[in-house]
Amino acid sequence: MSHVSDPKMIARLKRAEGHLRSITAMVQEGRSCLDIAQQLHAVEAAVGNAKTAMIQHHIEHCLEERVGAKSSEIRELLEELQLLTKYL
Repeated sequence: MSHVSDPKMIARLKRAEGHLRSITAMVQEGRSCLDIAQQLHAVEAAVGNAKTAMIQHHIEHCLEERVGAKSSEIRELLEELQLLTKYL
């Protein structure tokens, strides 16, 4: 399944979108900068997590399909790359 149509990815992005809309309302209501900054940080983290999940999915499915079992060295590099994505 493509990451573009993955229901979990879509749900994750829709949650972030809804959260961002609520932050817009907070700004319009004149809520405190601290409250808004905390919520912006949460949305930023949610979008970052979605990006990481998409990259990991790409590594797991798209790149591995293209590489196949051609080389254990390449497979090890893909696994290492996947582990590194958590630091994005």
